[in-house]
Amino acid sequence: MGKTLVMGASLKPSRYSNIAVNRLVSSSKEVVAYGLKAGNVAGVEIDTELKNYTDIDTVTLYMNARNQQEFYQYIIGLKPNRVIFNPGTENREFFELLKSNNIEVVVACTLVLLATNQY
Repeated sequence: MGKTLVMGASLKPSRYSNIAVNRLVSSSKEVVAYGLKAGNVAGVEIDTELKNYTDIDTVTLYMNARNQQEFYQYIIGLKPNRVIFNPGTENREFFELLKSNNIEVVVACTLVLLATNQY
């Protein structure tokens, strides 16, 4: 399985994106992260510039629909197998764009998927 890109990663331990990075790492998943502030979470560097990551299997979103718009083409260009829309990130417009590019749309909580071995 390829890497997971956490979009909207946060350095704040109380944020779900931060918890997700920690749980993904502890589940032995390969993780890369993009956020507004550079730093390190569970050994994963948070990038503040968009990188041309390779072998991305899953993008898990932690940004609201309005903030996703500028990343549509970037995420599609990574050619992930799926994009997970965590609670509060649902976005019909982006759902349709992803589906038209043969990218699976998953509306679920990354933490629940990991906890129930459905990731």
